[in-house]
This record gives sequence, C-alpha cells and structure tokens, in this order.
Amino acid sequence: MVLLNAPIVPGEEMGGIKLYSHISEFYEIINNLNDADALLGKYLVRYEIKDEVYLWFNLFNGKLYKITALKNYTGKLFDVIYIGMPIDRVLEIEPSFEYDDFEEVYYSPKGIYIETDPVENTVLWISVYIKEIDNEDFDKGSW
Repeated sequence: MVLLNAPIVPGEEMGGIKLYSHISEFYEIINNLNDADALLGKYLVRYEIKDEVYLWFNLFNGKLYKITALKNYTGKLFDVIYIGMPIDRVLEIEPSFEYDDFEEVYYSPKGIYIETDPVENTVLWISVYIKEIDNEDFDKGSW
C-alpha cells in the first residue's frame, strides 16, 4: 500500500516505501498488477501502481533503486515541492537542481529527478533514487 501523502525523502523513501527494499516485499502489490503495468528490460524492471508511483528494481540483486511519484501522489519534497508545482518556483526553493538536456529532467545531487510538463512548465513526476545509481557496476547489482 502506497501512502500517497507521505513525505518524499531523497535517498531514503517515498510513500512509506524505502529504497533498497527487496522485490519480494512487494509480492502482493506486484501480483495484483496487470502485465501492462510492468516494463521489463534486460537488468531493470519498473512496476506502475496506476497514477501513484513507479517502483524500479534491479533484477540482479532484487533491490528497489528508484521510486517515482505520479499524478495522484500528494506528499511533498522538502515539505513544499509537489506534483503540479511550477518549475520556476521549485528552482527558487531548491537551487541545487540543474537541467540535464540529454535526459530532459532536472536533477539534484541530493538524489532527486524532476520531470516537467513542457507546455505547462509544471512538475509531472518526482523521483528519488539511491546514491549508487551512477556507479559503473550499477547494472550488475553490486550495491
């Protein structure tokens, strides 16, 4: 069960779900999803809890490495940043965000990605992730 109003804590948790959790802890949630709710890759898998969160797992170690808040998530990052907020306001509040032209997201070294609506210039998604995501051996699950 996702706690939709829980705080978003970079490097730690979102929705009451902790990063580094093992995929086996989510058996009930995953078992109730449709096949279309899962996106499979070679080493990584993403499960969508419709309009609430994406859960991203590494298949080699079974651990949760990223959580993404979707449109129905009402919890806030730093107690003030939320889905639907104008990105200009976000950048005033948290100056550590930089825009990545290649990935087309704002990122912070604090362990956060923000994707924006290109027309409205508002926050679409907020993701928190583990510090090891940029490690050379990340895909191998050596973390």
